[in-house]
Amino acid sequence: STFDGALHETLYKHVIPAFSFQKDKKELTILDICFCLGYNTLATIYYIKKENLKKKIHILSPEFDKELIELLFTFEYPKEFDSLKNIIMELSQNFYYEDEQFKIEILLGDARVSIPQIKQKIDIVYQDAFSPKKNPLLWTKEYFADIKSLCKEDTILTTYSIAISARMGLYENGFNIFLSDSDGVRPYTVASPSMLKNLKYIDMELKKSRNLEARSLKDSDFQTI
Repeated sequence: STFDGALHETLYKHVIPAFSFQKDKKELTILDICFCLGYNTLATIYYIKKENLKKKIHILSPEFDKELIELLFTFEYPKEFDSLKNIIMELSQNFYYEDEQFKIEILLGDARVSIPQIKQKIDIVYQDAFSPKKNPLLWTKEYFADIKSLCKEDTILTTYSIAISARMGLYENGFNIFLSDSDGVRPYTVASPSMLKNLKYIDMELKKSRNLEARSLKDSDFQTI
């Protein structure tokens, strides 16, 4: 079903690749952009429980649509999330959940406002916003500058987008760009301030020299007069 497909995609494009580079950390802070139906957040918890990982997890997730969150408990999720129903219910009521291992905060409102207010340094970023066509301000050079300011040297950012504009926005903010593909998902981008092993490195200078149209999106491209 589509839902199982969505879970598979989330696990193999975001959760598993990100966690494969953060094996040694006992605590992880994750920025999940944006919350929407909570797939990335819930798949992360599902994966940690399934693999019996002892990590403490703090997830921060911006979301503009408050009503969507309030209705989370009405959605049909994959059976894999059955054991997470109490978390889903609590998030839909309080936009917050906490137990001994997991802490989840939904940051209501505009992500461009809430992200610069985050105090924690981030280990993993799920850059899963709607596409640059739909939501361009979550893909600009300035947006990625805000993300970079929260990053550690070994932060891992995962995104489904392989668009040159998204990659340029990351690259211009000091991220190295890599291409990955895994179990039955379309190729996707992994980015990090560090050099990563076992992924195909994308030479962005070469890309720029071959494609004169290659440029990042800028906030000013979308500001209405």
